[in-house]
Amino acid sequence: MDLILLLKAAIMGVVEGFTEFLPVSSTGHLILTGALLGMTDDKSKVFDIAIQTGAILAVVIVYWQRITTAVGEFGSSARARRFIFNVAIGFLPAAVIGFFVYKKIKVYLFNGPVVAAAFIVGGLIILWVESKKDRVARINDIDDMTPLDALKVGFVQCLGMIPGTSRSGATIIGGMLLGLSRKAATDFSFFLAIPTLVAAGGYSLWKERALLSMADVPLFAVGFVVSFLAAWVCVRWLLRYIASHTFVPFAWYRIAFGIVVLFTYFTGLVHWAD
Repeated sequence: MDLILLLKAAIMGVVEGFTEFLPVSSTGHLILTGALLGMTDDKSKVFDIAIQTGAILAVVIVYWQRITTAVGEFGSSARARRFIFNVAIGFLPAAVIGFFVYKKIKVYLFNGPVVAAAFIVGGLIILWVESKKDRVARINDIDDMTPLDALKVGFVQCLGMIPGTSRSGATIIGGMLLGLSRKAATDFSFFLAIPTLVAAGGYSLWKERALLSMADVPLFAVGFVVSFLAAWVCVRWLLRYIASHTFVPFAWYRIAFGIVVLFTYFTGLVHWAD
């Protein structure tokens, strides 16, 4: 296996791991990084989605006790059943809507101006939400969420299908608008990511299996492991960060990155299309 190619896989893994759970859109960053590294073919697109499972493993490890407790107590604890059902309910909108419209989204919305607009508008929305000083959270812990709360956040998650929006950004900021505290919205966003990204990664690998061979195992393994390590660091850092900080810095970063997208699109430096 080409060592340069493995290094590129490691770089993509770092980008995926550090951006998947922040409200900054991992897709936009992977497109830009992939273009700079020359990883833009169909196999690279499958790679981008597949290494998300590494990032998801990091969430599973960080929340291992909560997940195993919920599964183990499913038959005896109403709290455990409510938690699992809420995650399942929150996942349903993305599963159903994504199945029917994701191909059209890729055809009609996957272009530079849309990605840039999503970055910039998302940044402005974060600034607006964080400026609401009188906002009082109705839900401070995910155990206080009702199935309707979970369903609403699930529908908000679907906005993350728009390139540049950010699945994490949509669920966290959307959750805050729906009455969740910053901590509760972030926690639920992490838990929703598990079925959502595992399903997306598994579906992509199965659908594009003809493109892959055993020779690709080292490439995908490096991306998976590095993505896991980067995401593990990021998730642990973010949970500490939100205890005393807002998402305002991410908003300004999104706006700046949106400008970068426009520049690279109109200069032809990056092919912002699927």
